[in-house]
Amino acid sequence: MWLILAFASAALLGFYDVFKKQALKANDVVVVLTLNTLFGSLIFLPFVLLSAGGQLSSDSLFYVPVCGWDVHQYIILKAVIVLASWLCGYFALQNLPLTIVGPINATRPVMVLLGAILVFGERLNLYQWVGVLCAVFGFYLLSRSGKKEGIDFRHNRWIVLAVLASALGAVSALFDKYLLAPVETGGRGIDHMVVQSYFMFYQFVMMLPILWWTKKRTAQSTPLPDGRGRGWVCWKWSILLISLFLCAADFVYFYALTLPEALIAVVSMIRRGSVLVSFFVGALVFHEKNLRYKVVDLALVLLSMVFLYLGSR
Repeated sequence: MWLILAFASAALLGFYDVFKKQALKANDVVVVLTLNTLFGSLIFLPFVLLSAGGQLSSDSLFYVPVCGWDVHQYIILKAVIVLASWLCGYFALQNLPLTIVGPINATRPVMVLLGAILVFGERLNLYQWVGVLCAVFGFYLLSRSGKKEGIDFRHNRWIVLAVLASALGAVSALFDKYLLAPVETGGRGIDHMVVQSYFMFYQFVMMLPILWWTKKRTAQSTPLPDGRGRGWVCWKWSILLISLFLCAADFVYFYALTLPEALIAVVSMIRRGSVLVSFFVGALVFHEKNLRYKVVDLALVLLSMVFLYLGSR
């Protein structure tokens, strides 16, 4: 069951990346991210209110338990980690091709794997190791293909931000496992709906002073990247779709991690399969370059997904 949820989350994340790229083509990063966190908060607000009012029973999949500061302090910490990752990732995605950011972000499972082995003592079987190695090699080749587009990986600040976003994302994934794992196995045992309902809200609260500061610093609304004038936002439906697809992807992801047999290293690796969706959309919609070389590299990613599935049956 957790494998199916992981693959579903990967597909949703792929479209989430595509909608981000589309929204950021004509908008300021801070504005888009603020709206993203706002819409995400509004999506889960009904579940919080219905749970508090008793309209949702405690056995409902969408029930949000009432928790105290001992729980919310961990969710705030998660919000800080994720928001830092998103800020870095949004700026990188706005200034780099989607087929470059995807492979860099796809190195996250390697970091998660090392953390899962060191922190949680997870052990992978032979099939899973083969899958991991195929993915690592495929992602490495994809990164090399990106150099054909004239991007200097050593002296490009957007590349640095993309790598930093991936590293912070790996920290967040490991922290998720700690938050959701049962107390008897060393985790905090926090309900996944509590985490997802509140961490987006805390991010929105954090984004408000950031938005205020950036707008005050420029003394007027930021020029739109495509040169169509000045304004708070150039509305695109992709801005709303960012939140919808992210919330859906995170919902199935968090639920998968609550299952006792779920391995965080494998779930994280499968979720990075989202690069397949973003790659093909980047080719068809954004007409990005050097696709012939990258198709071969992506075949290794697909092969890694097969081995991960076989090793986890």
